Amino acid sequence: MNKLSLFEGKNIRKIWHNEEWFFSVVDVVEALTDSSNPRNYWNMLKAREVEQEIELYTLCVQLKLSAEDGKLRETDCANTEALFRIIQSIPSKKAEPFKLWLAQVGYERVQEIENPELAQKRMKEIYKAKGYSEDWIEKRVRGIAIRDELTDEWNKRGVETEKEFAILTAEISKATFGLTPSEYKELKGLKRENLRDHMDDLELIFSMLGERVSTEIARTKDAQGLFENKNAAKEGGEVAGNARKDAEKRIGKPVINQENYLLKPENKKLLKKN
Repeated sequence: MNKLSLFEGKNIRKIWHNEEWFFSVVDVVEALTDSSNPRNYWNMLKAREVEQEIELYTLCVQLKLSAEDGKLRETDCANTEALFRIIQSIPSKKAEPFKLWLAQVGYERVQEIENPELAQKRMKEIYKAKGYSEDWIEKRVRGIAIRDELTDEWNKRGVETEKEFAILTAEISKATFGLTPSEYKELKGLKRENLRDHMDDLELIFSMLGERVSTEIARTKDAQGLFENKNAAKEGGEVAGNARKDAEKRIGKPVINQENYLLKPENKKLLKKN
């Protein structure tokens, strides 16, 4: 589970690993120092602390996080306990507020594990604050649930790596829309942004249909491994693709479009505030 959190307007990448959150150390350094080159700052900090016989790098683990180009890359990550130690080596007025923020993030995760409905509630509040409509939010949340069910099914069926997940996701998207996710993002002028956060209602609906049918086909055919699940993904996407084409004939316009949430004039002010 690879996600973003915000601390005073700064993105902090995080990932759920070994039953706890791990955070990108470079992102934390940038948030605390406002350095123009946080990666270099972190490297210099590690080197300086080694001279004092304090090896900060031993507190970190290398985990794959989404980079600016959208690819997953090995990144120095630390859990809450390790970050508290690292923060001690960074002179910053933001250190104490950041510690409180860390504690809150951890507490919220514990709450969400005990009561999953809280996670959905927080998600809805974030989308609502960004200006999304209630109707769109409900579809987006439902789409996330369908996606989670599909990836859980893939896991059970021997699909394990992020690369394999990407291959199967691209297969569904290509069959549904005639575009891979990367091609779709390019069409909408997106870079690091989440593609589905910039889809309209119909695009979300057909995305859900392709993934939901793919799940059922994988179960019915007892698909195992990448190859068999790739066939199931293609078939599921084709069901959604045929439905999309039929809908386009009846409504007289394409479902696929270049619009995205960022470019809608009524949303620009909201996005700046958030």
